[in-house]
Amino acid sequence: MIIGFDAKRAFQNRTGLGNYSRMLICGMAQKYQNVRAFLYSPDMSGEYKGYFSGFANISTRQPSGVDRHFPNLWRRFGVTTHLKGDKIDIFHGLSHELPHGIPRSIKKVVTMHDLIVWRYPRFYSLVDRMVHKSKQRHACHIADVVVAISEQTKSDLIKYLKVPESKIKVLYQSCDNIFWQPVGEKDKAEARETYHLPERYVICVGSIEERKNQVAAVKALAELPSDIHLVIVGRPHGNYYHGLQSEIRRSKLTDRVHVLTDAEFEDFPALYANAIASVYVSQFEGFGIPIVESMCCDVPVVTSNVSSMPEAGGDAALYANPNNPHEIAQQLQLIVGDPQFRASLVEKGRQQRMKFSPDKIISDFYAMYTELCPEKEEEFDN
Repeated sequence: MIIGFDAKRAFQNRTGLGNYSRMLICGMAQKYQNVRAFLYSPDMSGEYKGYFSGFANISTRQPSGVDRHFPNLWRRFGVTTHLKGDKIDIFHGLSHELPHGIPRSIKKVVTMHDLIVWRYPRFYSLVDRMVHKSKQRHACHIADVVVAISEQTKSDLIKYLKVPESKIKVLYQSCDNIFWQPVGEKDKAEARETYHLPERYVICVGSIEERKNQVAAVKALAELPSDIHLVIVGRPHGNYYHGLQSEIRRSKLTDRVHVLTDAEFEDFPALYANAIASVYVSQFEGFGIPIVESMCCDVPVVTSNVSSMPEAGGDAALYANPNNPHEIAQQLQLIVGDPQFRASLVEKGRQQRMKFSPDKIISDFYAMYTELCPEKEEEFDN
C-alpha cells in the first residue's frame, strides 16, 4: 500500500498539526512495513529536515525547477503531477485541505481538525476566512473519507459543510510520543532550575490567543491559595498577549503568574509533571491535545465543559464554564486542596489516556486505509 501525505505541517509546524502529522506518518511507517509513504512538502528545511530519514519506507517530494519559486501553488496544484509516477493508492491531506487534480483512481482522505473558521469567524481576517473556507469546502467535496478528530468536529462538518454522515469517520488523535515516556526526577529537577518554576503551580499550555482563554485562568488563580502559582506555556498570537499581561497586573498577580513563551518542546513533559494541576479552558477546540498530554504526565485537568473537551477528558477531568473564572477556581481547588482526590483523578487519567495511545490511533488509521483499498491488504497477505 502506497500512501501520499500532504506533509507541509509535518516539516514546518512545531505544535498541534505538526505533531499530529509526524505521529501518524512515523507510526504508520514503523508499525506496518507493507506501507510505503511519500511526503509532499514545499519546504523541508528547518528543525525537522531529517526527521523522517531513518525510515526506509518513507520518501519525500518537493518542488523543483520553476515550481520552487511558487511553493504554495505547487502544493495546491503541482503535487498531483507526481502521484501517478509514485503509484499512490491513497492521498491523505492531514490538515483541512487536498490538492486539486488528484486522479480519480487514487482514494482521497482529508483530516478535519475543527471548523472554528465557520463557528468563530471573528478569530480570522477576511482573507483568511475566504481562503480557509474555500480549501475546506473543496477537500470535503472530493474526499472519499473525511476524518473528524472528534464527534464535535463530525457534528460541525454535517452542520456547516453538509458533509454526508456516511462519508465521515471519527478517528481520535494522540499526542507526541515524548509524552508517553516516563518523566524522571532528574528531568523534573532540570526543568525547575531552567525555567525557575515555583514549588506549587497549575500549568496552562496552549498558544496565547483569545480562543485559548488564558485570562480566565488568571482570574481563577486570584481565588486560589496564595502559595499556588500559574505557569502559562505558549507562543503569543496577536494582541491578546498584551491583554493577558494587563490582566495579570490588574489582578496584582505578577509574582504568581509565570509566562513561558519560548519553552523547548522536549521540556513540556517535565513542565507538566512538576505541576499540581493543569487548566485548559479554551472557548472551543476540535479535540484538546493538552488534556491528553496532561493525563500522560499524571497531571489532573480542569477543562471546559464545551465542544470536544469532555470527549478528550472523559471522567478523568473536571469541567467548568470557560467564561466563569469562579467555577474554574472551584474545580482547581478540589485538586490542589485534596491529595487523595487528586490521586484518584490521576488514576482515572491513566485509564482515559489509553483511548488515545499512538498504537491504537495508528491501528485505527490502518484499518481505515485498508477498508479504502482492500485489494492492497490482500496482496500483502498473499
